[in-house]
Parts: sequence; structure tokens; C-alpha cells
Amino acid sequence: MPDLAILGGAPVRTQPFPRWPQATPADAQRLLEVLNSGNWGGYPFPNKLAGEFGQQFAELHGAKYGCCVANGTIALVVALQAAGIRFGDEVIVPAYTWDGTAAAVLFAGGVPVFADVDPDTYCLDVASAEAAITPRTRAVMPVHLAMRFTDMDALLDLAARRDLLVIEDCAHVHGGRYHGRGAGSMGDLGCFSFQSSKLMTSGEGGIVITSRLDCFEAVQSLVNCGRASVTDQFRRRPIGSNYRITEFQAALLLGQLEQLPELAGKRCRHAARLTERLSRIAGICPLPPQPAITSQPIYNYVFQYRDRRVPRDLFAAAVDREGIPCDGRFYEAVYRSDLFRASPDDFPQLGGGYGPFHCPVAERAAYDESIWLPQFLLLGEERDVDDIARAVEKVVAHLDELAAAGPALAGVKSMSRAERPHVEKEKNY
Repeated sequence: MPDLAILGGAPVRTQPFPRWPQATPADAQRLLEVLNSGNWGGYPFPNKLAGEFGQQFAELHGAKYGCCVANGTIALVVALQAAGIRFGDEVIVPAYTWDGTAAAVLFAGGVPVFADVDPDTYCLDVASAEAAITPRTRAVMPVHLAMRFTDMDALLDLAARRDLLVIEDCAHVHGGRYHGRGAGSMGDLGCFSFQSSKLMTSGEGGIVITSRLDCFEAVQSLVNCGRASVTDQFRRRPIGSNYRITEFQAALLLGQLEQLPELAGKRCRHAARLTERLSRIAGICPLPPQPAITSQPIYNYVFQYRDRRVPRDLFAAAVDREGIPCDGRFYEAVYRSDLFRASPDDFPQLGGGYGPFHCPVAERAAYDESIWLPQFLLLGEERDVDDIARAVEKVVAHLDELAAAGPALAGVKSMSRAERPHVEKEKNY
């Protein structure tokens, strides 16, 4: 009888992990109050709960202002526009991230230029970013990825020397702090997502935080159909759109903010336990610690698979079949992704000769090395964490057997994002 579940054996785990998202009775009460009020939308802007949440969230991260928006991608777009990105300006982005980071630059009229990532954090490599600077470079957009931060000390020094804007993509790091400074407060603007899988969620939604009043006023106008901002000291009049969130979303986000400290603490404790267990397994490498993180957010627990007896995607599929939700190709190198279809025909600011790009660390992470475990796996008990480690140990112990079965077994194959079917499990990612 085979041992591995992917070959027909019994899985390590059959019971589900904790549900995500998590709600409380207070959430239901707030939603009912909004329902009964009849004041459901985002207008008047900012509506009561949206305004309260925006200010509380900004203060949590050490910024002066916060403006809620429709989603995380729109947060990036309006942040770029508010910061003054113009048609044809180049914005340096990491090659290993969600496609929307680079797409937001295109939507704002800019040109995304890809830099490689650091092999220990998978976040933007500052030396690679510096090498990508040209006379057209106007900004750099670091992404704090999964459970690590970009080296913001080095990046802010680079930005100061080269007169670059810094717009932080913080979609993974709600509540995180780097050398005591809140995520999103270190650059000119910071952008967060509240999509379903994020550490705080209202189903969809996002926020831009900043301590620059000029940028805050511009964001408000862009989000609120071009209307004047609340303070209107800088009197900018951009053409805006309706990117407001509803009071239902804001009601949920106030509850998510209340839950964040407890859930973040549980994730951190369980991540430490998992790191200790995984570090004993040959060919499995947890990401090295990053001492600069003084409050750790964990959107996904990421480790590195270094055993080449079977491809990474097959290893991830085998762990998944053991009852542990697991992904290898969570992100691709954006410039190779089927979802990033950037051409001068659709985005004339690219002109001729855009690319090609080659970022070897990002490609290694995307296609050979990284393993992503969703954060809700860390919200249960210690025995749940031990199940994760046991599943990884089991698959590693039977890699030769898995290799002999061949990579096409059980229908397993590497798929791009565009090829992936919409299945129930993917709602958790």
C-alpha cells in the first residue's frame, strides 16, 4: 500500500483548518446597524464608519491620514496618481509579486520596470533596483511579501540620493512594523488590500495611508469622483472616479481591526513552532529571520524547497494531498505571467522595445523553490502546526517513490494562473 496520499495512501490530515475569514457577534451587530440605518454607501464621503476606520488604521501604522478605496489595486493606482506619476514615467517594481502591482503602474500611465528580489526575503533587492534606474525613473514600489519586509533602510537611502518617490505595497503586512515604524508609513504613501485572503478583510476593499497632506487630498479627490478633498488646502482638481467603499465594508473592517492583535500573535507563535520543526528536515529551508521586523505580519508562511528529486510543483501537490493547503506557483515572475499582457498596443506609454526582463532569483522563487502556506493554517492549535510539519516530513521521506511515479501522476501539472480552474479551495488564497 503506498504511503503518500497522492499515490493512494492515507493523508496525514482529513479535518479542516480554521475558517477564514473569522467574524464575531460584534461584526453582526455593526452590520445590522448599518442595514437599519439605510446609510449603506460611500457617499457622503467619507461616510461615518469609513472615515473612522481610515483614521484608526492610519494611526495604527504611524501615518497621519488614511483613505479607504475599492480594492488594493486601486489603492496603488490612486497613490501613484496622487504622488504625481505622469505618462511614461518609470516605476521600479519587484519581479516576484502579484501582477496587480505592475498593472497599477500601467493604469496610472507609468512604465513598470522589473528588478530582482532578495533570495532571503523574496522582497525587492535594493541593489537590483538601483541598477534599473534610468533618467525616466520617478518612483520605486517595494512589496513587503508574505512574511518579510523590503530592506527599507537601504531603499529610503537610495530614494533620497536619487530623488525617487517610494510607494509601499503593503497588501500582506497589516499591522507589521519595521524597526518600530509601521508598514506603509515609511515611504511617501502606503497601500493595503482587504481582499478575502488578506490579514484583514471586508471581502474586497483597500486603503491608502500617508503623512503627506498634499497626497492625501489628491487621493480623496481621485476616489470621490474628483470632488474637492475634505481639507482642500492644496486645491488640486484631478478627474476622479468612484472608488469609495461601502459602510458595510467599513463595519467589517472595524471588527477586523479589533481582532488583528490576537490573531497576529497566534500566527507568530505558531510560525515560530513551524520554523523550528521544518528546519530539521533535509532539503527544507525556512526563510532566514529578519531582525529589523519588530512586529511580524504573516500573510502566508513561506519556506524554500531545495530537494531536486522531484519538481517543486509536484512536491507542493503531494503536501496538499496530505490535507495541508499548499501552493508552489503562488506567484510567477510577473513579466512571464499569462495575466500580465502588457503591450504598446494597449499601453502606448511602453513604446517600442519594452523588456525583455530576466530576474533569476524571482524566477527561481516562482518556478523552483518557494512553498506558500496560507495564514489560516496558523490560527488553530499547536497540533495543527505539527500536522503541517508531519506532512512535509512524510513527503520528503518518500520523494524517491514520488519521483518514480512521474510528474504526470494524478493529473498533477504545472499551471499558469490563467490556466487554473476556479475551484472551491482557491477561495482561500
